[in-house]
Amino acid sequence: MFVGWASGWGLIAVRRFIHRETGGQPLESWRVAAFVPVIHRTACGVFRKGMESIRIGRWIGDDGAEIVQNLLAPPPCLALTITSHGYPQPSPPFLFAAFGRRPVTMASALHLHLVSDSTGETLESIAKAGLARFEGVQAIKHFWPMVRSEGHLDRVIEEVMRVPGLIIYTLVDGGVRDRLEQRCASLGLPMVSPLDPTIGALSELLGQVATRRPGRQHIMDRAYFDRVDAINYTMVHDDGASHDGWEDADIVLAGVSRTSKTPTSIYLANRGYKTANIPIVPQSPPPAMLFKLKRPLVVGLTTAPERLMTIRRNRLLMLGQTPDTDYVDAEHIESEVAYARRLFADHDIPVIDVTRRSIEETAAAIINMVQARAAKAEEA
Repeated sequence: MFVGWASGWGLIAVRRFIHRETGGQPLESWRVAAFVPVIHRTACGVFRKGMESIRIGRWIGDDGAEIVQNLLAPPPCLALTITSHGYPQPSPPFLFAAFGRRPVTMASALHLHLVSDSTGETLESIAKAGLARFEGVQAIKHFWPMVRSEGHLDRVIEEVMRVPGLIIYTLVDGGVRDRLEQRCASLGLPMVSPLDPTIGALSELLGQVATRRPGRQHIMDRAYFDRVDAINYTMVHDDGASHDGWEDADIVLAGVSRTSKTPTSIYLANRGYKTANIPIVPQSPPPAMLFKLKRPLVVGLTTAPERLMTIRRNRLLMLGQTPDTDYVDAEHIESEVAYARRLFADHDIPVIDVTRRSIEETAAAIINMVQARAAKAEEA
């Protein structure tokens, strides 16, 4: 109990020491937590053969060993160089022992507490991207947005203790952040601030100190209102409606029914692109103006007939309709897809196969096309 308490408060002391000696450059919490127990054990004489014989490389890597050496070296060797050449390896057993925690097993749920002084969207994306790298993880996310006071933070910590887990945080207020780190250290809760390395690198490159105003990425500036306009435009120009306004679009999507035109359009609109879409139906060819547009990028969406048939059949069943129609007939679908492909080829329309793509991946490919087109226009 005493060791865990001492190690926890040792973490705060070391963080403050590093903050002072590095001129305020942020340091990843997991790195600090990783070498605090090593310092503790070294001080207790566990590693008696000197730093050359300490076998910590397999746990925290060469960079971690260098950090420990620098911390234990006498002045003036106090400057720390924090670098990362790959993904962090699994935390060493002594890390969990020092904080009274054990690695989460595959059979148990992993609780992630996302603590933010803004909306928490950034943390949600980071957590999602991180979890995607692991198989079979049952993660339960707890969102704690708009935490901007120590009182609010204390209430959050009380709730966190009901279901302890990893705390991922983005807090810019120094007092609130210090309070969180102190409470986590004293309670034995693992924590990480994922934006610190990026902010530190930007600060060094720009020669500026980062501001401490939360939620600045959500200010209602010109870009914000442009995004609102894009969403409004997209909703009005969905499914072939108001085609007389297509020239004002940034992107026009075309494809047979159920090729994710509408959800992709909405996603692009949230990224600030005015997006219209039109279904391609052999019995009702699209307006001729589709092939004469100058400003917007026209993109064709297609998919494998087999997958399209499955999607359409499930759609009809969900609506309570019989799936015995041409809409889900295999030959009819193959004819539709072939017609759309010929149409795109005849008018030099770039095509994206969405068979195995998520909406986000399809949108990313379209944005790349838009940017490449803009770059080419600038060079001309």
